[in-house]
Amino acid sequence: MPYAALPAGTIHYRDLGTGRPLVFLHGLLQDGRVWNEVVDRLAGEFRCLVPDLPLGAHRTAMRPDADLSVTGVAGLVTDLFEVLDLRDVTLVGNDTGGAVAQIVAAQRPARLGSLVLISCEAFDNVPPPVFRALPPAARLGLLPALLWPLRFRAPRSLATGYGRLTRGPLPHDLIDDWIAAYRSDPGIRRDTRRFVTSLGDRHVLTRLAEPLAAFPDPALVLWAADDELFPVDHARRLGRLLPAARVEIVEDSRTWVMLDQPDRTAAAIRRFLA
Repeated sequence: MPYAALPAGTIHYRDLGTGRPLVFLHGLLQDGRVWNEVVDRLAGEFRCLVPDLPLGAHRTAMRPDADLSVTGVAGLVTDLFEVLDLRDVTLVGNDTGGAVAQIVAAQRPARLGSLVLISCEAFDNVPPPVFRALPPAARLGLLPALLWPLRFRAPRSLATGYGRLTRGPLPHDLIDDWIAAYRSDPGIRRDTRRFVTSLGDRHVLTRLAEPLAAFPDPALVLWAADDELFPVDHARRLGRLLPAARVEIVEDSRTWVMLDQPDRTAAAIRRFLA
């Protein structure tokens, strides 16, 4: 897997296809493989880049002094654009990756050509209510204990695990890898603690409303009709906030739209870019 040496540390990424660049951002305690099915459908037409962000399932710890707040991770994404000399990027974010994508669009949009937000944190829903215990646990050093049950498959299906992310069966093989990565290195646990602690600022996205409303490029807001974490009303609010936005609701899906409905997700992105 290729990697990029950034000021904050090393980021591994997948790079498939050629053409206009699409960069896909994933959520907390996940890696880029959550996008595999959509990337497989789009890589014949676009260059698909999928970084493993330092959100708990990455394989290489970042530098001890790196800013790994949610805003710092957004800066890391734009550093990746610069190192890889990416321009006219379509930035695609889901779950926590959608929060990162909004910060990039609001604060450092120069290398973007368009934005795709797929069932993600927005406004003051940071993090969703069922996960509100995570930031204080991280601040108190209790995050490893809180995440310990996720080693086992049964607790993952609970609302406090991965259970509300998909209508289908959980991708346990992937989750096994993600939890093993978190447990493998104290530096990775340190990175995760810093990021999760920053999510205690519930208004980090609300403060970006004005600059996000000035985002000049096209945006697609693609939302799961059955999402239990991210209200469908937020899709409509984002559609009103972003000046050149299109809103689409995907039936029979929860947050992981790209897993529940990969064909529809790929087709919606393809139509949008056309």
